[in-house]
Amino acid sequence: MAQGWQAGLYLTGLAVACLALLSAIDRLASVLLTLHMVQHLLLMMVAAPLLLLANPFPAFLWGLPPRIRRGVGRLLRPGAGVRRAFWVMTWMPMAGAIFAVNLWVWHHPAAYQAALRHGYIHDLEHLVFFGTALLFWWPILNPVPQVHGRIHPGFPTLHLLYLAAATGQHILLGALLALPERVFYPFYAATPRLWGLSPLNDQALAGGIMWVAAHMYLLPVLWVVARIFAEEERAVRAREAAEVLQHSLAQHTPPQGQVLGGARKT
Repeated sequence: MAQGWQAGLYLTGLAVACLALLSAIDRLASVLLTLHMVQHLLLMMVAAPLLLLANPFPAFLWGLPPRIRRGVGRLLRPGAGVRRAFWVMTWMPMAGAIFAVNLWVWHHPAAYQAALRHGYIHDLEHLVFFGTALLFWWPILNPVPQVHGRIHPGFPTLHLLYLAAATGQHILLGALLALPERVFYPFYAATPRLWGLSPLNDQALAGGIMWVAAHMYLLPVLWVVARIFAEEERAVRAREAAEVLQHSLAQHTPPQGQVLGGARKT
């Protein structure tokens, strides 16, 4: 049974996805690169992690008809090919690499221009952005521990490096869009100008938004750091409790000679 907070996160994630894809943001994304960037960031950095935090997978599976549910269960059972492939794709180094390659490939002028000119490529772009974002956030949020097991105490340090790498690549890509004095996507040079933004200023603003949005990764970084401290605190408390118990047992256990002597007297 889904908890209330899970339903809230799920609905919020869906609302953000709808805001990105079904609102004026989507209509104006074909006119301003800035709003196109906002659209992508909403999908990758807000909607995807919210939906994973909600963990709708158990409710989704149990909502399927029994025959389909059994078929999906066979695909996801331990040792199944689909489950092994999913394990590889959500393994931290692989998920990070897939996310990074996808981000850079789609921002190449040829790919970006193709997405702007052809609706089906544009839809594919959004689908792949969202899908790779789910893969990226999976190792951090670990919504289904059965896939990779519980997070090892040493993993939070790797998580920090993982998030730092994501922050760095977003900053670099944002800088590459914001700083050069030339337009990378000529498509926007031919669109109506809104809010007095020239194509170059529009591109600079879009790159600046990506640059600044990269610092949103500080939120999961703080969460990971808090988890590290919580793990250390639990370990310290467990050691202290074990020491107190050992000390208490030592005080209440009579010396071995007294025990033997008492047995002889009896």
